Amino acid sequence: QVQLVESGGGLVQAGGSLRLSCAASGSIFSINHMAWYRQVPGKQRELVAAITSGGPTNYADSVKGRFTISRTNANNTVYLEMNSLNPEDTAVYYCNVYVRVAAELLEVWGQGTLVTVSS
Repeated sequence: QVQLVESGGGLVQAGGSLRLSCAASGSIFSINHMAWYRQVPGKQRELVAAITSGGPTNYADSVKGRFTISRTNANNTVYLEMNSLNPEDTAVYYCNVYVRVAAELLEVWGQGTLVTVSS
């Protein structure tokens, strides 16, 4: 089976930076789409950033210019570099990946990593 392992969350003061990492492992034929979502209490999980196999990226308006998503195909890892963090960025961040396993296209979620931004 496929699993995602997230890391990099923590506590940071406003204006600081963090880099999240999500590594996929297992019998993966290919990875076509990788993304980061976040969720806070009382709100729906929202898309933060996404990247396709071809390289194009997409960002939520609230993080444009501050966050950067990237991927390393060699080790099936996706990163989210977060700069100029503010308290509104506090949330649990989840990695989301669509993978090909045999003839199936599967959606896989990471376990989540908490990012807390203090003011």
